[in-house]
Amino acid sequence: MKVEQIYTGCLAHAAYYIESNGVAAIFDPLREVEPYLERAKQDNAKIKYVFETHFHADFVSGHLDLQKKAGAEIVFGPGAAPAYEATTAKDEQIFNVGDYKVKVIHTPGHTMESTTYLLIDENNKEHGIITGDTLFIGDVGRPDLAQHVVSELTEEKLAGHLFDSLRNKIMPLSDDLIVYPNHGAGSACGKMMSKETTDTLGNQKKLNYALRPDMTKEEFIKELLTGLTTPPGYFPQNVLMNIKGYDSLDDIKERAFTPLKPDAFESVANETAALVLDTRDAEDFAKGFIPNSINIGLEGNFAQWVGEMIPDVKQEILLITYSGKEDEAVTRLSRVGYDNTIGYLEGEFKTWKEADRPYNTIDREDATTVATRYDEKPLIIDVRKKSEYDSEHIIGAENIPLNEINKHLAEIPKDKPFYLHCAGGYRSMIASSILKQRGWNNFKDIRGGFKDLKETEIPKSDYICPTTLL
Repeated sequence: MKVEQIYTGCLAHAAYYIESNGVAAIFDPLREVEPYLERAKQDNAKIKYVFETHFHADFVSGHLDLQKKAGAEIVFGPGAAPAYEATTAKDEQIFNVGDYKVKVIHTPGHTMESTTYLLIDENNKEHGIITGDTLFIGDVGRPDLAQHVVSELTEEKLAGHLFDSLRNKIMPLSDDLIVYPNHGAGSACGKMMSKETTDTLGNQKKLNYALRPDMTKEEFIKELLTGLTTPPGYFPQNVLMNIKGYDSLDDIKERAFTPLKPDAFESVANETAALVLDTRDAEDFAKGFIPNSINIGLEGNFAQWVGEMIPDVKQEILLITYSGKEDEAVTRLSRVGYDNTIGYLEGEFKTWKEADRPYNTIDREDATTVATRYDEKPLIIDVRKKSEYDSEHIIGAENIPLNEINKHLAEIPKDKPFYLHCAGGYRSMIASSILKQRGWNNFKDIRGGFKDLKETEIPKSDYICPTTLL
């Protein structure tokens, strides 16, 4: 059976493509649909179906553009009620994709409409399960991401449904089935996902904590809910976009691709409430940036951190990118629902400098230099996740996770110097840009972050294996 996983690392997201006799289907596509259309074109195939495992919270799906461009039929599982033309399937309903069959298995728990799709090959042999966020490799989906949007059930009630779905619908299936999940390590949709993105169901029954055969429902609920953190703020907004619909990516790009010279860029920034988002890497940003701009580098988990740090997906955005990266930036913003880019600085940041416009800088210091000053007991703020900090940290460092920094600004001094660091320098530069925007000038960013600090003689806490990656 031909099943291809199309994996996007920055979102830890997996879409799937299957094809038989010139008929294709896509499962859980991302917002930009050209890769799927091109893949089908290579097989001289027509995309007949777009199957959605649930209303996604961490990205905006591409099902509507595939419906428009390929004439594909959108299929959701039982209980889904989208505000556009789509098929709401029945439990155990079968869809034909060429000689292949796709069987609907309703598996509520992550959300109430969550559905697993059983893939059956041309010989009527069950091949694998596309599980969405019901079952990951090493983990299962969180029940707390969308319950207030598509269900009024508590996370405990949803966790109970997930227990039943796993025991009654998934675990009785054959051990040799291949598990095809929607996410891998790095996604906020689970707390301990593996870096592996496929496995056999039999192996998961042995290794996945949530599939222990002797586990009671009460034990499952307690273990599943332990270690969860507050979901990113953009998740409910993405759920609603996936339910209600959204603009075509083509229209979004048409609005966004407006090159602005420094004069025009400054005028638009002053005349609107647009946020100036600088997507260059940390080192270049630190050397010079437009005052009040925020740095979230493209060469990292860009979309996830945009979603964490920009509260409203409707926020208007002005972009600063490297030349040729405008399309990538707009596409990756749209993946998480930020559709209101209204222009970009033409000619990169250098045109701003060449026009003698004012700019700011961020002081950075190497870990080896910081180590020589450790005896002076400097204030060090660690902006990594609490789970990272709890696992291992610099003795004396204070932990303010990046996604919570705006809630804790009152705890950050303006009258004494301090250092900022994360794991490698990406997140601490986001924090640096936010603090600079809010008036802090008394800090330095540690180049190389904890990765480089670990190589110095600065004392660290004993390493503790984390129980959650959130």
